[in-house]
Amino acid sequence: MQTEFIVQTRGSRLYEFTAEIRAWLNSVGGDGLLTLFVRHTSCSLLIQENADPEVQTDLQTFFERLVPPSDHPSMSYLRHTYEGPDDMPAHIKAAMMPVSLSIPVVKGQPVLGTWQGIYLFEHRSAPHARKVAAHFA
Repeated sequence: MQTEFIVQTRGSRLYEFTAEIRAWLNSVGGDGLLTLFVRHTSCSLLIQENADPEVQTDLQTFFERLVPPSDHPSMSYLRHTYEGPDDMPAHIKAAMMPVSLSIPVVKGQPVLGTWQGIYLFEHRSAPHARKVAAHFA
């Protein structure tokens, strides 16, 4: 089984889409392995805590400090800057984090920990419609 999820973003942050994945897997049913793959080079996929929103805020802040915009003096070595100051840093962040996830599924439900959620981590400032391909076998 295959499908595609569209995650609408409104700037750089983490967007949870666990509920959409659970609903699709529940409709498919069965046991197997879910593979998710984001079809973009400036965002990532993460499994992360979903109980405390400060976790997402702290992750966002950490990566902003680790890889600041290209107009920051510390990033003056970057050459790919014509798509805006957030573009090349977004590619760097996506190179550091996963763009695909493999999640076991039992009885139509992803095997996640109590406080785990599935997130798209948008690294660009502008809104985007991000496509996440899903394959369940």
